[in-house]
Amino acid sequence: MAADVDRVEYGRRRTALLVLALMIMVFIVLSAFSFVGSRDQITPDTVTYAGAFGAVDGKRVFQAYNCMGCHTIVGNGAYLGPDLTNTFESAGPAWIAAFLPSAGTWPTEAALRVQLQSQNQTAETGITDLAAYYEAYPGAKERIERRGGLPTFMPNLGFRAGEVNEVIAFLKYTSLMDTEGWPPTPKVDGLEFPQAAKAINVVATDGSTTAGATADPAVGLTLADQYGCFACHAKTEARLVGPGWGGLFGSDQPLEGGGSATTDEAFLAESITHPDAAVAAGYPAGVMPAYAGILTEDEVNAIVAYIRSLEKP
Repeated sequence: MAADVDRVEYGRRRTALLVLALMIMVFIVLSAFSFVGSRDQITPDTVTYAGAFGAVDGKRVFQAYNCMGCHTIVGNGAYLGPDLTNTFESAGPAWIAAFLPSAGTWPTEAALRVQLQSQNQTAETGITDLAAYYEAYPGAKERIERRGGLPTFMPNLGFRAGEVNEVIAFLKYTSLMDTEGWPPTPKVDGLEFPQAAKAINVVATDGSTTAGATADPAVGLTLADQYGCFACHAKTEARLVGPGWGGLFGSDQPLEGGGSATTDEAFLAESITHPDAAVAAGYPAGVMPAYAGILTEDEVNAIVAYIRSLEKP
């Protein structure tokens, strides 16, 4: 009887030792795999946007603003906002650049046309034509037709210079990952809530607007809203990325390099079409896009008329 008990105990110990040995082997193999290469998977240190902005830095910006508190990447994160894994592949860098600085409102076609003139966007895609951009990134066209000009639930974040481009680099990296089919394609046809509605505030591809451009402050306000001007300029005297428009007209504006200028109609029109011709003191050059060739003369005059309407009594 005692011999039978010993044999059972011996068998149990042997089984336990074999299982332990197997677990140790699995641990060693998995540890070895953690030191090998990416196994043909893309890594963020190899991805840049426009050759100048790295995905690693973009990931840090993404984390610093706690984007995953609302969004998911490859299904990981919160589900308040949409999954961002394939946003770059679907909507492209120009749409992302139009959206992020003024995220409280979905970009209009006018704002997208402005971003198509960006040197970084052109260096990345080689595209300056709107129709060609829509063909390369059909998600941008779908987003503008379905949502353009509507308010969003996302707050306007205080991105510093370069951070938007770094986030674009990170989203480029996530679009290049092998996600094995994630995320699934959403089905919105037949849904009735406003975010699924078709055609709203779309500007024609030839640059015209349905509002009719005259030197009317109300038209200027509409144009400024469509072109995303309020992402960088406040309607008050508050400083954002650029000077506030409140009380700006008729004031004496100190300039970089010395001297000053009176912000009259001619000065403001030139600041819109060629913003680096005279840069306000304390503001960096090369940040504001040039609207020459994008806005017509009447449209520029309408925006100037709106800025004038904000002058101090």
